[in-house]
Amino acid sequence: MSDSTIDSAIWSAQEVRATARRIATVREAALAGGAPGGPADAPRAVIGASWRRALDSGVDPDADPAQQPLPVAELEYRRQKSQLAAVLPVLNEGLLAAADAAQQIMVVTDAEGRVLWREGSAPVRRMADRLGFDKGADWTEQVVGTNAIGTALVARRPVLVHSAEHFVRSHHQWTCAAAPLHDPRDGRLLGTVDVSGPAQSFHPTTLSLVSAVARLAEGELRTRHHRSLERLRSSAAPVLARLGGQALVVDPNGWVVAVTGLTPPDRLALPKAPAAGPLWLPRYGMCALEPLPGGWLIRVGRAEREPVPSRVVLDVSRRDGSTVTVSGPAGSWSHELSPRHAELLFVLAAQPQGRTAAELAQDLFGDAGRTVTVRAELSRLRRHLGSVLAHRPYRFADGVEVELRLPARPGRLLPHSLAPAVAAARRGRPPS
Repeated sequence: MSDSTIDSAIWSAQEVRATARRIATVREAALAGGAPGGPADAPRAVIGASWRRALDSGVDPDADPAQQPLPVAELEYRRQKSQLAAVLPVLNEGLLAAADAAQQIMVVTDAEGRVLWREGSAPVRRMADRLGFDKGADWTEQVVGTNAIGTALVARRPVLVHSAEHFVRSHHQWTCAAAPLHDPRDGRLLGTVDVSGPAQSFHPTTLSLVSAVARLAEGELRTRHHRSLERLRSSAAPVLARLGGQALVVDPNGWVVAVTGLTPPDRLALPKAPAAGPLWLPRYGMCALEPLPGGWLIRVGRAEREPVPSRVVLDVSRRDGSTVTVSGPAGSWSHELSPRHAELLFVLAAQPQGRTAAELAQDLFGDAGRTVTVRAELSRLRRHLGSVLAHRPYRFADGVEVELRLPARPGRLLPHSLAPAVAAARRGRPPS
């Protein structure tokens, strides 16, 4: 059965059941090791290859796969660090209403096939629960056999899996369409977006819709990347204008936005977790890294000493936003803070002795168990502030002068914040 055959066969709703019966016959013959009598008796190429991989992986076609979903903390961590979190609004707008109306669900996974988000029809979500198809589940071929998500991850292209094309028998009542999502900067696989539902309610145009929305999401990632580079380029221009010698400005992933005294490369290979200070780069030898808002300043040439910022001004006095200004060897720069980052830096400035992750979780959420969220937010802050922040415990680094600018009236401190530590400070009490 060719790819075009299955597509045309399920174009009409009247043919859905007949198509499912034909696929089931092909599947039984293929899994029994029988040779197809002709093209109509053979699975589609993408499905046949997937069935073989599932057999090689030892997946039992007649047993529900045992799932070991991610712990809640690990699921939250993966969501926090996933680039796909930024394009959820695009995916929701393009797919969720249609999926819900058609009694289907929308699922987003990471590149390892772990379900990060799942939304859509409540009855279908309950059906999915019975299969273990829930947040944190592993939906790769090695675990659940042929399915749109796992097969799209392997094939690296949009895939439709209809009814008995699923390797595991308990999945035959489903039809799924998934498309891979890539980082438009370097082509790296980020995960998949999938629409799944009962086979009888599936419409053949769903695969085209899922594919189109996936491309829109990748376009949004590209646009966001260009905007972030422009913001970094704007903040770096006055810094580079004051420097002599050779220097580059890069974003956290090494994409070059500005240079002085050099021919600009497109990208530099940075360490996985770069830190301010001396750094050896293959192309330039010894360099010195200094943090900038949204990236790094790289001075080419051996660093005689680690460049440590000398002063930080945290301004939470305004009702319309908060800023942090850092003075360092390359001069001063300011960064607009998100509400959460303003809360974090306020607590650290008010508690110079430092706070543990559990204490900060209590300060921000009233729940000491939310340490994963705290660490993720601090990781994002360090991309902007680098060596300004120290850890174990979390605090402003030794030797950095910190000025905290507060509103004239304590009750006006971060007026939109619900953090317990901020609420206590409004009443004149420090975090406990």
